[in-house]
Amino acid sequence: MDKRRWALTRLYQDTATLIWNGNVVTGMQALTNFFEMLPSSEFQVNMLDCQPVHEQAAQSQTTVLVVTSGTVKFDGNRQHYFNQNFLLTAQCTSNNNVWKIISDCFRFQDWASS
Repeated sequence: MDKRRWALTRLYQDTATLIWNGNVVTGMQALTNFFEMLPSSEFQVNMLDCQPVHEQAAQSQTTVLVVTSGTVKFDGNRQHYFNQNFLLTAQCTSNNNVWKIISDCFRFQDWASS
């Protein structure tokens, strides 16, 4: 994420929505601004799973649900467990299909202290 942060928005469809810990970010410029303001980070993905989304639920577009979890540590902060779920859809071009994120939901999963 840190090595090519400027290129992250290329993974998203123009009208994509990111929900980051309950905060909604929509559109290319808002996504660019959001990614640029994040501090440097270290991610470790511990689990990755994907499954196709039924065509009736995806308006006949080829779509895949991707579910990940792991840990992230942002510069100057403690490590957090996270879950991230996103939908990838195939965008047809004249030459081939390009996969783009249409919806992305990221959430810290830390247990509250008692």
